Amino acid sequence: MNRRWLPLAAVGGVVVILILMSIGGYNSLVGKRESVDSSWAQVQNVLQRRADLIPNLVATVKGYAAHEQEVFEAVANSRAKLAGARTPAESAAANNELDSALSRLLVIAEAYPQLKANESFLRLQDELAGTENRIAVERKRYNDNVRDFNQTIKRFPSNLVAGLFGFHDKEYFQSDARAQQVPTVRF
Repeated sequence: MNRRWLPLAAVGGVVVILILMSIGGYNSLVGKRESVDSSWAQVQNVLQRRADLIPNLVATVKGYAAHEQEVFEAVANSRAKLAGARTPAESAAANNELDSALSRLLVIAEAYPQLKANESFLRLQDELAGTENRIAVERKRYNDNVRDFNQTIKRFPSNLVAGLFGFHDKEYFQSDARAQQVPTVRF
């Protein structure tokens, strides 16, 4: 090989390496974005499962506590907001509101000894508790994937590829500050 071509071959080799690294970085970012989207879909799945259980729980409690209309309306309204949420932030806010309404509903259920012994209520309460655990697991999994994705798009050299192809931070599923407070139930 002629010595004149050596610098050109070296530059060509570096360009090929950079292109291959960019392709690998892009594919990695796409995979991480898909993991975030998939885990968000699973969060929505378990939130929907809870929303599907709520009408049964409400109907069971309603039979015993017909005069607690305000709580039933709060549960129904919260459930509707959760169903209409489109972003993790909207879902988190609606989820926190629903958590509060469900807490008040369960406190009401505690006030009715016949209801606490009702087999249907106990089964629904167990299903709801299991669903709450699933929600917690899926929210954690989603937030783990968001953290991994966000870290990747901020680290060098993948931040160059992320900027070039328009990858942006994903938002975490965060609890509202009110979720830290114990709900107050008045009879």
